[in-house]
Amino acid sequence: MNATAPSRRVRLTPLTVRDYLVLLLAVLVVVLPLGYMLLASFKGPSDLATTDLIVFPEVWKPENYSEAAQKVPFGRLFLNSGIVTVVGAGLKVLLAILTAYGLVFCEFPGKKYVFWGVLATMMVPPQVTALPNYVFISGLGGENTYWGLILPGLGTGFGTFLLRQAFMQLPYEVIEAAHLDGAGHWRRLWHCVVPMSLPSIATVALVSVVYEWNDYLWPLIIITDPEMMTLPRGLTLLQNSESAASSFGVLMAGTVMVLLPILLVFAILQRHIVNGFTQGGVKG
Repeated sequence: MNATAPSRRVRLTPLTVRDYLVLLLAVLVVVLPLGYMLLASFKGPSDLATTDLIVFPEVWKPENYSEAAQKVPFGRLFLNSGIVTVVGAGLKVLLAILTAYGLVFCEFPGKKYVFWGVLATMMVPPQVTALPNYVFISGLGGENTYWGLILPGLGTGFGTFLLRQAFMQLPYEVIEAAHLDGAGHWRRLWHCVVPMSLPSIATVALVSVVYEWNDYLWPLIIITDPEMMTLPRGLTLLQNSESAASSFGVLMAGTVMVLLPILLVFAILQRHIVNGFTQGGVKG
């Protein structure tokens, strides 16, 4: 046994080094732009308006952040983004749970075609539905309202698809035992299915939160009142309030303020995404 250990180490070491190099390259591709953006948020116009690559600021300007906060009402924008993100993501998760449960544990005519329709929604880019959604929401008086921001994004197929795959892998004996004990669909859902599927539900929640927080296209279309703008939409106010040459540092500061909360949430809870995708993998 001791004699075979060195040969095993020799065989595995090149693969491990290669894997680490690939992982390091992937991390650098993601981290380097974010790092440069963070450094640029402390730079002055002379460091940015140049053809030379200046990584670190010659003169650090933390006042870029205070200037960005003065020119744009970030407090109001944070509130709007928080409301839209919490309510929108919460409703998305709830609808995904209910729909996925129905597609797995309920029998009704045309269930297969309903699932195909859910898959079809994942293949349609949001740009295609922007105009019909605008006509519908504006016709109902939803411009410059929270519900107008939230409602069109609720029909997403990703959460339903992922949770359906996760629910299909649950031990059916547990669900059947609850049914024999007299538990209806509602109790089976919230006392059996949901507790056993928390990693997948957390994945859907995190993806929904990131999408709602970063969404730019729909708020750009439906919101014209600065008091109702979300953070990504509010960055255009910051860009419009500054001249092109001197606005880069302030714009980077505003962008960091927008991205930092969601990056922190993602960094803290990212392991749930891995667990969720593992639990919700498609059966062979």
